[in-house]
Amino acid sequence: MTTLETPRPVVGEGINRVDAPLKVTGAAHYPNDFSYPGMVHAALVGSTVAAGRIRSIDASDAQSAPGVLTVITHLTAPQLERGPMTLLGPSPPAPMQDDRVLHYGQHIAIVVADSPEQARHAASLVRVEYGETDALLDAEDPRAQLVDNPWGLDTERGDVAAGFAQADVVIDERYTTPDNTNNPLGLMTTIAAWHGDSVTVHDSTQWPHNVRTSLAQIFQIPENGVRVLAPFVGGGFGAGLRVWSHTVLTALAAREVKHPVKLVLTRPQMFTSVGHRPNSVQQIKIGATSSGDLVAVEHHSISSVAMEDDDYEPVAFGSAVSYACPNALTRDQQARLNIPCPGSMRAPAEGQGNFALESAIDEAANAIGMDPLEFRLRNYAEDHPVLGLPWSSKALRDCYTLGAEKFGWSRRTPEIGSMRDGQWLIGYGMAGVSYPYYQVPCQARASVRRDGSAYVVSAATDIGTGTYTVMTQLAAELLGLEVGKVRFDLGDSDMPYAPQAGGSGLTGALANAVHAACGKLIQEFLDVVRDDDDSPLRGVSAEGVTVSGGRLHQTSAPDQGEAYADILARHGLEELSADGRSTPPDPQKIGMATAGAFGAKFVEIRIDPHLGLLRVARVVTAVDGGRILNEKTATSQINGGTVGGISQAMFEATATDAGTGRIANATFGDYLMPVNADIPDMDVIFCGAPDRATKAGTKGVGEVGLVGMAAAIGNAIYHATGRRLRALPFTIDQLL
Repeated sequence: MTTLETPRPVVGEGINRVDAPLKVTGAAHYPNDFSYPGMVHAALVGSTVAAGRIRSIDASDAQSAPGVLTVITHLTAPQLERGPMTLLGPSPPAPMQDDRVLHYGQHIAIVVADSPEQARHAASLVRVEYGETDALLDAEDPRAQLVDNPWGLDTERGDVAAGFAQADVVIDERYTTPDNTNNPLGLMTTIAAWHGDSVTVHDSTQWPHNVRTSLAQIFQIPENGVRVLAPFVGGGFGAGLRVWSHTVLTALAAREVKHPVKLVLTRPQMFTSVGHRPNSVQQIKIGATSSGDLVAVEHHSISSVAMEDDDYEPVAFGSAVSYACPNALTRDQQARLNIPCPGSMRAPAEGQGNFALESAIDEAANAIGMDPLEFRLRNYAEDHPVLGLPWSSKALRDCYTLGAEKFGWSRRTPEIGSMRDGQWLIGYGMAGVSYPYYQVPCQARASVRRDGSAYVVSAATDIGTGTYTVMTQLAAELLGLEVGKVRFDLGDSDMPYAPQAGGSGLTGALANAVHAACGKLIQEFLDVVRDDDDSPLRGVSAEGVTVSGGRLHQTSAPDQGEAYADILARHGLEELSADGRSTPPDPQKIGMATAGAFGAKFVEIRIDPHLGLLRVARVVTAVDGGRILNEKTATSQINGGTVGGISQAMFEATATDAGTGRIANATFGDYLMPVNADIPDMDVIFCGAPDRATKAGTKGVGEVGLVGMAAAIGNAIYHATGRRLRALPFTIDQLL
């Protein structure tokens, strides 16, 4: 096997982002920054009822408004295919195919005009009459259709009833979480430009290949006739994982008017057009003995889903694999409602389910008088509770112990309200954290050019996670080059296939593909010189080669080698390239349960009991993320997730008017999110070793930073006040 390490590892160092100069100088082009000659602009018309039919739609005033090229409604739109089945489930329904209205804000018309202002004005002139029907807006509405076990992930092991019968303490409580909206800073943008029967699309997507495949099927054109570009995306948090109707309508409008068309969603439209974290109603029951052994866990969840769409959100499933409990049952249901299509939002499912589980674990520990940390350690799952296999990596025990030491958990006094600082009540809370393993096939291409530089590409996206940087580092280390000699490019569907930037799965999949591509590239160089009498590497096998300093040399004789550039020049080659691919390992074949990230959250909160003010004073997060490719960007991911968790716990709730289905707080002025003053000191500790399941050894950390924050804050509130809050977000009225 080729030895790919360099004497001075590049991976792991917290180097600055390689794309930072482009961003800080304004040279990084986001979808909204692109333009085409003759480009025109589009605006959307959204329904003003949540359920019913369009009785009539009059676009005559809009059509005759200044600058308007066309108005497309369900009356004039062509028949469109629904997009394909994807790794995340079915595509959303094709837009504007009939007169039905399924949610407030549904796109019912698109207006194209010379300028964005003209398009928006004309959109306001479209007149619609509805035949309104009663809307289903509550997941617990008995009229709502329930979808049982939507993904086949319901679990049951042992005898749950017998487990509860032997429990000394039983916690049986209801927890609720509201809708949250992703709200990346950059408004989602699509530009579509047709060239005959092919189309180029700039899109705020986290998955260029999905846009390519979807538009090809929707418009019945070959996939190689669609090119999707997303070199920079202004955030996403899951909002860019699906091909939403505004992207389809932009491409449709561009084909209709035979001009490039640009559409930028408004902030209120972001609340109804690109998904949201669905609400959940969870009933969780935990049984424990007086000595602290979990004997039974039962977790039921109902979450919301759109009338004719699907969303992967197994809220209860995490409770089946988190602890070594012999008797466990998890059940997930979805309630079909007249709401905008939900979608993944950072830490989907786990963000909701962990809140209920880790709050209930804290309740059980308090009920038997055991330290919450000790209770979790006592019920630690050494092996995967469902598969019965050892984890490919799991340093959660280290996360607990090292995180507790860093935080000073031993200073916690167990009595409720026993810790104070003047008028402030102080609470310590914690939560165990995990995020499921997710990895799918991925491809990458690596090249070394005659000047000795390397170029590596894959059709991934970087939504701020640091993909540009960590893949540059990894390729540099694998090829024995300085970071400055490597360029990594992404965000183009013409590049080798890459999955979505989501599910904490891209880094692992892409790192393994880059690893494979670089290994094959080194073999390509050895193949070139295999019969070269002038090469000191003639006939040398890959197992006997090391790379460093831009050259290959014999491991046993470092002076016997030569540079990439010299090999290329002597053989008259401009470059050599190799393709690599990764596939997820099969747990049964490798004898290990593939592991996602694990971690522990430790939180100190302060409460003014007279005013109900809640402040998070500090947070320590200990994370097992496998091999950390860049400690600086990984820390940034954990801190960003922590901020999102504070926001979920204390601020965010998308408010839907019960009478109309209208989202009542669909602006940054009304939708609460934390500001800098709400964010405390944050410490991050990385624990564990490279994951054993793959050569790259990485585990994604994009989601795990958010998971557990809501529960840890809620547990700290209980420690400070004795109040157990089971509904997010935690608000002043709950604390008074």
